[in-house]
Amino acid sequence: MSDNYTALYEQHKKAGASFTDFGGWQMPLKYESELAEHHAVRNAAGLFDLSHMGEVWVTGPQAAAFLDYALVGKLSAVAEGRAKYSLICDADGGIIDDLITYRRSEDKFLVVPNAGNAAVVAAALLERAAGFDVVVKDASAETSLIAVQGPNAEAILLKLVPAEQHSLVTDLKYYAAVEVSIAGDELLLARTGYTGEDGFEIYVPNQDAAELWEALLEAGEGHGLIPAGLAARDSLRLEAGMPLYGNELSRHVNAYSAGLGPVVSLAKESDFVGKEALAAIKAAGVGSTKGQKLVGLKGTGRRAARAHYSVLKDGTLIGEVTSGQPSPTLGYPVALAYVDVEHSAPGTTVEVDLRGKAEAFEVVALPFYKRSK
Repeated sequence: MSDNYTALYEQHKKAGASFTDFGGWQMPLKYESELAEHHAVRNAAGLFDLSHMGEVWVTGPQAAAFLDYALVGKLSAVAEGRAKYSLICDADGGIIDDLITYRRSEDKFLVVPNAGNAAVVAAALLERAAGFDVVVKDASAETSLIAVQGPNAEAILLKLVPAEQHSLVTDLKYYAAVEVSIAGDELLLARTGYTGEDGFEIYVPNQDAAELWEALLEAGEGHGLIPAGLAARDSLRLEAGMPLYGNELSRHVNAYSAGLGPVVSLAKESDFVGKEALAAIKAAGVGSTKGQKLVGLKGTGRRAARAHYSVLKDGTLIGEVTSGQPSPTLGYPVALAYVDVEHSAPGTTVEVDLRGKAEAFEVVALPFYKRSK
């Protein structure tokens, strides 16, 4: 059992959460019903504790140039107040983590890695900082992260933000962040998320996290807000076709096979870690003309595919499922899988070995679910 507990552990216990180990943290898996939590996020709002995620600050005159070298994207092109999804790769192009980076000012960035990778990413950034005029500070241990996701998220936030700052919330674009006063504290509010819905993530010092959690629950009364655990987070992100590190992404996978080629900036003038390898992979056509590619699979029956199940074509092994379950929103099984590129076109029929019985699935374009704006 993990020894890492978030600052909100007691709140989760009081709410009757069942816990699971995730990335070395004891995290709420669900409270009463993961299905109810999933539907709450799609139709009203859900409250998530994401304090297991990492927060690494990169500051200094060469912060932008350093991140251009350390990550595969062109972070120097990100406007102040905006954010960018990117990857940190090793020298052979394998994915160490996928992450979001917020540019807070000309020379100040916040890098947010995944739970189990926070320490690894912080160490890699520190190592890559040699020769750059930057300071890399891992603030993960003292920072909590709370997310409000769902169509009612904005209305809930506005109840806790002073009237004169309401436009900061309503005007906030997707993949942007702003400092606002929430429940009396100046906090960083980001309009990002991992559910396919509109929503916000709030960065808060550990000592203020419990008070903010309770304030959000109170503000959410009448808006259908309920706390949601990792089970709902997983079904929501799967419907939205979003990869999970450790399932779809790993050091054994490259950006092109994972469908993340657009986040790699081979055109940026500066060198970056993995550039040569990724350029060679792209030139060889891996992920486009040969090798394997990440695809969406839609079940034609009722049984769901699960991670590590074999994908077949006419009885021949062509790939493996990375994530799969019944879709609560759509009413049929969905899965993500790596399959041989020649069988990756939408409309292709494949089979998944469901514990000894082959069941038909159709390759479909991602995402499975897209919210109406």
